[in-house]
This record gives sequence, structure tokens and C-alpha cells, in this order.
Amino acid sequence: MHMQLLNNDRVIIFDRTDFGRSNLSLPNGKCRDDPNDQALKHDCTAHSAEYNLLTNSIRPLMVQTDTWCSSGAVSADGNLIQTGGFNDGERVVRIFQPCSTCDWQEVSNGLSARRWYATNNILPDGRIIVIGGRQQFNYEFYPKSTTSTNQLFSLPFLSQTNDRYEDNLYPFVYLNVDGNLFIFANNQSILFNYTTNSIVKTFPEIPDGNPRNYPSTGSSVLLPLKLNNNLLVEAEVLICGGAPRGSVQQANSGKFIGAIQTCGRIRITDPNPTWTMETMPLARVMGDMTLLPNGQVLIINGAARGIAGWEMGRDPVFYPVVYLPDNPVDTSRFQVLNPSSIPRMYHSTAILLRDGRVLVGGSNPHQYYRFSGVLYPTELNLEAFSPPYLDLEYSGLRPTITTPVSYTKVRYGQRLAVRFSVSNSTTKVDKKKVQVTMVSPSFTTHSYSMNQRVLMLNTGHVLAVTTSSYAMAVWAPNSAFLAPPGYYLLYVVHQDIPSEGVWVQIH
Repeated sequence: MHMQLLNNDRVIIFDRTDFGRSNLSLPNGKCRDDPNDQALKHDCTAHSAEYNLLTNSIRPLMVQTDTWCSSGAVSADGNLIQTGGFNDGERVVRIFQPCSTCDWQEVSNGLSARRWYATNNILPDGRIIVIGGRQQFNYEFYPKSTTSTNQLFSLPFLSQTNDRYEDNLYPFVYLNVDGNLFIFANNQSILFNYTTNSIVKTFPEIPDGNPRNYPSTGSSVLLPLKLNNNLLVEAEVLICGGAPRGSVQQANSGKFIGAIQTCGRIRITDPNPTWTMETMPLARVMGDMTLLPNGQVLIINGAARGIAGWEMGRDPVFYPVVYLPDNPVDTSRFQVLNPSSIPRMYHSTAILLRDGRVLVGGSNPHQYYRFSGVLYPTELNLEAFSPPYLDLEYSGLRPTITTPVSYTKVRYGQRLAVRFSVSNSTTKVDKKKVQVTMVSPSFTTHSYSMNQRVLMLNTGHVLAVTTSSYAMAVWAPNSAFLAPPGYYLLYVVHQDIPSEGVWVQIH
């Protein structure tokens, strides 16, 4: 249900605690005793795990309180800060530090309000803002340190977009390049100044008027930010798929309506922004949108009919699609890829890995674990999806970063020396088609990847050092408005083929 890549190349995975027994036992005879749990008061199975990508191994973790439909973000120091949930977990803050022996640390009443289906976003000062949730038309900050961060702040926009089916849960939130927050809920959006608790701009309603947030679950990304000599950076939001208005009511009566086939795209930095609508090759609800290191967008998972919720999705969509945002509007921006074979619908996830693959997992459209005798059994496996740029035919174009070789700290605006090689010394590098990107790994749940961000960095000329190695100067983003502090993956991209990433920490 939830996944996050951390800077030690391990993925933290977790589900809800009140599904019943999982198929993964807690280590060393540990058990969880929770008198408030609605399934098992005494449970010796794990509902969270750490997946080690390098060894392909799983380590069970102990999560104490219910994380059902919660949210998260990685702090500037690399810790996973995970908030809210259901029942006894609704006001809990959970912290996971990336280390080989660490486990969840939980803070009761760490939140000022109950947070179920809320959204987290890291801010330029390193704080995390927690927005909305079921019947919570407000926001708060974490950590709690001063009077201003200990209180709740009203956000009437959330009550205004809250219809009888609550189509504004898990609102899409992005830090704009001016430091304000773009917030999309239901079919409306605003630019919001969280420091003054005021709306800076109200954007037009998405043209088809359909809801795009949970449970009419579409997906969304902030398209890559192109930094060019620190000139004005444009920011665009893309929202794809979802369920047409009325689908929730129909699904509750056993009728599963076809999903939305359109995407809406809006440049939120324009003085008078307007939506441009595009048509996907396949209609999709509950899809995941993952930003790739070359700036393209992977659309994967989901269903062709229904909504998010127990037993509410039908007709899995097996074909992933890549969206090419820089292609002209009058040519195809969508490429349909080879199909998968496993239905990934409600409570499935997808996240980018350092090597450029996408880790795909989950899918449990049932109230409890159901492994047989149902239309779509609970899935316990993980898959590594390889985008087209990992095909063998592109191996001669694929760069390898040689400097920096490992974790590096960078300051805002810092000039960074980057060296890379190509595997085939006969390959001629097109110096005009070399980019360096920074990618912020996302906290992904319910078809929305929180804090996902790609920056295309300002670079100098590419210089040949040998017949197969090259050097270039790269400038880090000059503002926390562009890149909030924390860990990013740095990639060299040659003719749309990315290298493996290198961890950098910007501060």
C-alpha cells in the first residue's frame, strides 16, 4: 500500500495492521499486542518490511499502530517521516531512520488532528506540511517546535471541494517555483501561500469537470523543472485518468463505469494559466504516474472501470504507457509498452529505483488478505519494470557516472564537476544531447507519489577527456523553492538514456 526508497538503496514497504495475519513473521518471536486493533489483538506477523535491493532480501519491521491510508515524506536528514492512518494510528507520527538494524519509532499524538487520506509535502525550510484527510479541512506542520507549528490552520478550499463522496482525499500538492503550494482537490485547484494562510491564485476548473482525487482516483505529476542559467523556471502539472462524476454512486450499486481517458496539463507559472486536454491511449483509474530520470512519465497499474475501494475496480489495465512531455502537441506524446500480467489495482504502488528501473508491487482490493476464491487475489510479489531506455539496444549510449562516485553533499547554487563514460568506446557522444537531472524519490500510495520531483540542471559544455570519458560542469539548483533540502538521485542522461543514479544531499 505504501513504498519509499531511502538513500541506503532500501525500500520501506508497509500495509495496514488490521488486515489480519500477514505471510511474513516478525523476527525473534516478537509480537504486537494492540487492544484497539480491529482484526487481531495479538499478532506475531509483520505489516511493514525493508526490501534490500542489493541483496534482494526482505527484513520484517514492527509497525505498532494502524497505517491504513496514511501519508509520508522524507526529511532533509533522510529519515522517513510517516503520519496518520486509521483507528489508533490516526494521530501518530512514525519515524524510520535508514540503517540496517533500525525499526519504526512511533510518537503518539504527534499530530494535532486525525489524518486519514492526507497529503504530505516537504517545504523549503525542511518542515513537512500535512494537508487534509477525511473530514479535515485544515493543515499542520511537522516537526512541532514553536507556537506556529503546534496549531491547526483552516483551509476552507478543502471543505468547498468535499462532495458527498469526498472526492478531494489525497489532494495533489506541489511546491511551486515561487515557494507557494499548488493544491488540486476534486476538480479545482489553487495556488496557496501557507505562510500567510491565503490563496494567491484560483486556477480554472479542469475542463471536463470530473473529479480526479480519491476515490475517483486519477494520478498526477509536476513535470520536470528546467533550470536554465537561473532564469524564470516554468512549472507544469499533469493530471491523468480517474473516474467520471457519478462513478462512486454507480460502483456502490454494483455498476462499474468506464474510467477517464483524458489528461489535463496546466502551466501554473503563467499569468493566466489554462488547461490543455490530451487523450491517453487507454482509459485508467488508480494508475500510478512515475517520473523517470530522462524527464518522461511512466503511467502504470490501474483499472479500466470502477473506482478505488474494496471490490470496486474491474478490468485491470496491463499496458504501461510512457508520456513524452516535450513532444509537440500535434504528435503522439504517448507510447504504449509491452503488457504485464499481474493485476495491480487498489493498494498497488510504483517507485523509481536508483538503477532506473521501477519497482511495482501490491494490489489488495479486499478488506482482508484474500489469496484465492476471489476475482483479483491479494498480491504479495514485487516486480522490477524496465523502461525502454534499459533495452540492450541502447547499452552503447548508456553513460556511467565516474565523478562523483558516491554520496555527495552539495550546496544551493554550487558548481559540481561531473565526469561520465560510455560503455562502448566507439560510441560518439552527442554533446548537445547530454543532460544532468536530479530526482527526488517519492512516497507513493493510492496512485499519488508525494514529493516526486525532477530537476533538469543547468550544465556547461561537455568536454572529451578520452575517447570514452567526458567531463562537464553542473550547477545545483540555487533555491530551496526549486529543490527542498534533502536527498536526490543525480543522473547523467545521454540521448534520453540515463545512467545509474548517484545519491546527493542538497542543503
